[in-house]
Amino acid sequence: MNADASRLMATDRKVGIVGYGAYIPRYRLPGAEIARIWAGGGAASPIREKAVAGLDEDVVTMAIEAARNAIACAEIDPLQIRAVWVGSESHPYAVKPTSTIVAESIGASADVLAADWEFACKAGTEAVQAALGLVGSGMARYILGIGMDTAQGRPGDALEYTAGSGGAAFILGPAEESCAVYQGSYSYVTDTPDFWRRAGEVYPSHGDRFTGEPAYFAHTIAAGSTIMQMMNTTASDYAYAVFHQPNVKFPARAAKTLGFSADQIAPGLLANEIGNVYSGSCMIGLTAILDNAEPGDRILMVSYGSGAGSDAFDLRVTERIKDRPRARVKTADYIERRSKIDYGTYVRFRDKLKD
Repeated sequence: MNADASRLMATDRKVGIVGYGAYIPRYRLPGAEIARIWAGGGAASPIREKAVAGLDEDVVTMAIEAARNAIACAEIDPLQIRAVWVGSESHPYAVKPTSTIVAESIGASADVLAADWEFACKAGTEAVQAALGLVGSGMARYILGIGMDTAQGRPGDALEYTAGSGGAAFILGPAEESCAVYQGSYSYVTDTPDFWRRAGEVYPSHGDRFTGEPAYFAHTIAAGSTIMQMMNTTASDYAYAVFHQPNVKFPARAAKTLGFSADQIAPGLLANEIGNVYSGSCMIGLTAILDNAEPGDRILMVSYGSGAGSDAFDLRVTERIKDRPRARVKTADYIERRSKIDYGTYVRFRDKLKD
C-alpha cells in the first residue's frame, strides 16, 4: 500500500481531547440467555453479556449523560461549545435531530452547529474526524463529538448476541488544554455492502461471513497499517491500541495482525462486558484507556463502520491527564454497575414484540 504522507490528516493547530465521558446502561443480558431461547442452550455466544437500554433510555438520554460526564471532565462552560455532533445508527427520530436535543439539555448556546452523523458503527469517529478539522482550523475552540447507540438485532439473528447499548462523548479543543493530543488521523473507505438497513425496515441485515475478511479486517488493517506507516511507527511504539469491537475475536485478530499484544488491547477491549455498542464501540474503549493512562502513553485507535470504512487516530497522552477531575463517573464504574436481566425483560425493554 502506498503510504504517501499527504494522505495523513494533520491539522494546522494541534487539537486534543479536553474532556471525555462514557455512558453504559445498567442492564445486562447474558449471551447464554440468548442461546437458551434460540439455540436450546447449545450454541456458544461470541460475548459474555451485553448492555441493554432500559425503558426510559434511548440515544438521546444516553448521549446527554455521556456529554455531561465529558463536560465535567473538561471543566468548561457548555456555552463555549460551538458544535454538538451525535453519531449513531439508532437515532430515535427519522426526521428530527438528536443533536439539538442534546445541545439544549447540556446548556449549550443556541449559537451552535448541531448535526447528526451516520456511517454505521463509525458514525462517532466520523464526527470526531470532522471536529478535528473545525478546531484545527481555528473556526471553533470546543466541539462535542458523541458516538452512541442502542441494541439493534432481529430476534434470533447473530447480531442479537452482540448488539449492545452505550457510547462515549469527547470534547475536542486546543492541545494546550488537552489530556491527549491527536498527532494524526487517516480514513479509508470502500463500497463494501456488508451490513445495511433500508428505510422502513425495523432491523438491519448483514452478509454473514462476508462481514469478516472483505469488510472488517480489510478496512481495519488497512487503516491501522497505513497510519503507522505515515507516522513511522510500529506496534511497540504504542502503550495501547483500541479497535472496533463487534465481538472479542475480531479486534484481537486485527491487533495481532498489526503486531499488538493482548496486553496492549486488554484495557480497551470491553465487548465481553457490554457487547458491540456500534457507534460508540472503540470510543468507549478509549475512555477506559484514558481513565488509567499516564503522560507520554501513545494510543492507536481504529474504528470500523459497515458500508464500509475505518478511521484511524494516533494520540499521545499529556501531563494534563493527571489533573482530570476524579469525581466524574469512570467507564469501569458503569461496567461494574450491572443488573442481570432475562430474555423476556429484554424483549420488553427493546420493544421486540411487533404487531
